[in-house]
Amino acid sequence: MPRLLAALLTVTAAAVLAVGAAVGIVALLNATPEQPNTPLITYETAGQER
Repeated sequence: MPRLLAALLTVTAAAVLAVGAAVGIVALLNATPEQPNTPLITYETAGQER
């Protein structure tokens, strides 16, 4: 019985740590600012002058 209890506690602790890590990663990713969507290269069209 003590081995079963130890195994159950280990599995529960691992599950809690996994969920906590996932929530922390999602919170960290949501905390980063949005990057501007500006093109690095623009191509001239036929009607434009330099």
